[in-house]
Amino acid sequence: MALDKKNKYYQEDLDYILGVKGIEALKGKSVLITGASGMVGVCLIDALMKYNLQRKAGVVVYAVGRNRERASARLGEYYSSPFFHFLEQDVRDPFPEDLNVDYIIPLASNTHPLAYSKFPVETVEINVKGAEFALKKALQCGAAVLYPSTVEVYGNGEDPFDEGYTGKLNLATSRACYTESKRVSEALCQSYIAEYGLDCKIVRLSRLFGPTMLMSDTKASSQFILKALAGEDIVLKSKGTQLFSYTYVADAVQAILYVMLNGECGQAYNIACDPCNVRLAAFAQACASLAGKEVVFDLPSEVESRGYSVATKAILATEKLSSLGWSSSRSFGDAVRRTFNILKG
Repeated sequence: MALDKKNKYYQEDLDYILGVKGIEALKGKSVLITGASGMVGVCLIDALMKYNLQRKAGVVVYAVGRNRERASARLGEYYSSPFFHFLEQDVRDPFPEDLNVDYIIPLASNTHPLAYSKFPVETVEINVKGAEFALKKALQCGAAVLYPSTVEVYGNGEDPFDEGYTGKLNLATSRACYTESKRVSEALCQSYIAEYGLDCKIVRLSRLFGPTMLMSDTKASSQFILKALAGEDIVLKSKGTQLFSYTYVADAVQAILYVMLNGECGQAYNIACDPCNVRLAAFAQACASLAGKEVVFDLPSEVESRGYSVATKAILATEKLSSLGWSSSRSFGDAVRRTFNILKG
């Protein structure tokens, strides 16, 4: 199983992304994207490079990753393009002084449970230092920043989280490495806005899934998809009663661009798709049904469980983003089917 970028469904996803309001503002501009080989980064870069191909947009993409060879498996087709530049560096280091761009989207982050469990210090550093150096570079060259935060800044709760909710989190666990470092990074964004007048917008992403997922991703939803595609039963590490907001990656990428191009400086916007608010067991069952397999239950190991979220309900309110003009009516079933149709080839 692998991402086939020529797959008609994936090409439809890229065309959908490029229908975002205000995309003409990117023509002739440059965009710095860290975490370039991750789920969101690959989809975003594929869309921007297709924009160049289709409409001669002249968007210059600076893609940042820690390993050029590993990234080539995901983005190598662009290495010879004059509109694509790969920067091999750790986001915990400063960017080159002579690098000047118009937009910065710092996507780099450890985003799956095993990473939180095994590398909590690295997780904090990547998030906080990654945000710091992105903001410093933006200040130096006058770039606008779109900062990707997470639903996890809200912690646990019973009601849908709107952007004014301040969150309820447990600091007495290494799992807080992800949530707290994202909150600090948001605070850093607001500080740069207040002190230096930086142009910065924030999006809080719900749980994402889709065909650009990494095959090493240990998130529950990714494991459901991988197991089903491999012709195996779906292993659920809990009773599956957790209720979460999910978003298909193409929707998330379009919404990120929408906020970057149309949002208000200093504001945070939840990104979620209301029809994709489902229980974990329902996600597992949807994948199993597509593969003709069963859902089985298995408790996680101690190492695994340290990285898992303790949230039992995390629904994002979407009224603020809807009032800005963005929405998606994609059904959960359609999003899962598209993921399968693209990855199974």
